[in-house]
Amino acid sequence: MSAVTRPPNRLLQALPPAEYAQLHPLLETVDLIKETALADAGAPVQRVYFPHAGVVSMMINLSDGQSVEIATIGRDGAVGASAALHERPLLADAIVVVPGTASVVRAEDFREAANRSTEFRTLVALYEQALMAQTQQSVACNVSHPVEARLSRWLLRARDLCGSEALPLTQEMLAQMIGVRRNAVSIVAHGFQQAGILRYSRGHIEITDIDGLRKAACECYATVKAHAEQLIGPED
Repeated sequence: MSAVTRPPNRLLQALPPAEYAQLHPLLETVDLIKETALADAGAPVQRVYFPHAGVVSMMINLSDGQSVEIATIGRDGAVGASAALHERPLLADAIVVVPGTASVVRAEDFREAANRSTEFRTLVALYEQALMAQTQQSVACNVSHPVEARLSRWLLRARDLCGSEALPLTQEMLAQMIGVRRNAVSIVAHGFQQAGILRYSRGHIEITDIDGLRKAACECYATVKAHAEQLIGPED
């Protein structure tokens, strides 16, 4: 029997063959629609999503009405995996900010499959470590680094997750992602466009100089990427 072609998701590709063979029949492919909530903070996780493309933002809502991003998830991870395994709610909303596709499985089916395999549970635990490291680095970045570096870091990660230099993003959305006012993003984006790093129009940003964007980013992008690869392995 020929091997089953796996979706372009790092966690699904990292599963041992026997574990993936058990999970595969339970997966379905869905579209990730922009601004859709895949899971709500405080509510039981119903489904686990393994994105193939697109960006899912983990957002915490504050009492003053503001929302703060604590992590991004895409084809390098999963939404709700650890929460589903341990039957606990997420602490943040999972919101699609860049559309794409994903493999999805019911939480109870995911939990049953994981509980049959130590290797499966270990992979989930390693990913939880990587996601926690990203969250911690994001907090440090937003406190310590200038807007130019934070915006560059976020765009580089979005490019990695989408596999494209063209990103359907508004400046208002980017401002929310990095926790600044829209005019701060506008000033930086204008400077980047003048320098040939970005090209933007309403609702659309294109990275035109990836090396220039990397130079503008802080160390947080490379730190998070290297840590995730150390724990889970490089993206194919």
